[in-house]
Amino acid sequence: MKAVAVVPGQAGSLHLREVPRPRAGDVPGGRGVLVKVLRVGVDGTDKEINQAEYGRAPEGDDFLIIGHESFGVVVETGPSVGELRPGDYVVATVRRPGKSFYDTIGLQDMTLDAVYYERGINLRHGYLTEYYVESPDYLVKVPRSCKDVGVLLEPTSVAEKGIAQAYEIQRRLRLWQPRRAVVMGAGTLGLLATMALRMRNLDVTTFGLKTPPYLNSELIEAIGARYVSTRALPLEMAAREFGPFDLIFEATGNAGVVFDAAANLGKNGVLVLTSITGGNGKIEVPAARINLDFVLGNKVMVGTVNAHREHFEQGASDLAKCAAEYPGWLERLLTHRVSGLDGHQEMMRLLTSGEGAIKIVVEVAQG
Repeated sequence: MKAVAVVPGQAGSLHLREVPRPRAGDVPGGRGVLVKVLRVGVDGTDKEINQAEYGRAPEGDDFLIIGHESFGVVVETGPSVGELRPGDYVVATVRRPGKSFYDTIGLQDMTLDAVYYERGINLRHGYLTEYYVESPDYLVKVPRSCKDVGVLLEPTSVAEKGIAQAYEIQRRLRLWQPRRAVVMGAGTLGLLATMALRMRNLDVTTFGLKTPPYLNSELIEAIGARYVSTRALPLEMAAREFGPFDLIFEATGNAGVVFDAAANLGKNGVLVLTSITGGNGKIEVPAARINLDFVLGNKVMVGTVNAHREHFEQGASDLAKCAAEYPGWLERLLTHRVSGLDGHQEMMRLLTSGEGAIKIVVEVAQG
């Protein structure tokens, strides 16, 4: 069968190759589920792996099948699988257990290990292929009503985890009823975080750089949120006009925005950090004031990465709710479609050029 892969460590090595088709029996104990891949979402992670910025091949191979945002249909199950049946639509989680204590209790998204085992990213093959096999422990059923947008579930799970962590932390207050939220960044993750917060009936203000109107700002307003360009209204002024902000979800990829957000978080508020930032950039911040406000205001700043099964399940629930309340909204996020695995070079071209894409999807098969 066909698969899209790279040779880790070799920049620009993206290629199509033939690999053996897996079998349900490949998973021990009769717990295998064979999944036919229907579509795969791609993002900056896939581009960076092709640029040899990170990613390692599984043991015994010299290549890595990429793609971590899966959507497929079950075609065969092992004799010990009762949770799923052929015809079910599923999305696979990404991270697999390592060796830390948290990995042993199923919380590999909170691992202490320095090495991550992530399908399509590091040391585990991904989903840009025709079929894959997996244990049902790592498969999340997608409602049939969401089959056209189920490929959005993996990035949605990242937003869901960040929001869930905020609510979990605020159990310390005995009662936390956030009313106003901010999303910093109007890209794919920012849009999905906006959606998830709106599904909780919060008043949401989402900030982006571009001056409206454009597709992302229209999508934000179409779901009942407020779009603000930081060029027109800085966060400090917006906090006075629309705040106080109980929850700020940072998804810009710009480390400087973190401290701007921290300076404008409301009392008893939570700032959720999701951006992966590199380099050694430095900025000057009002450190004393931010520290004082965090102490006197009982504020929290928390980092979050990856997602657990429960966050995928909550994401599936929110996608279904959004599809019912705002028909067609999720489909508008799928801005660029690539036909078949043979289109892998076009996929990478779109990832590299951007071309105003929100989500690029490879249509692997019909189903």
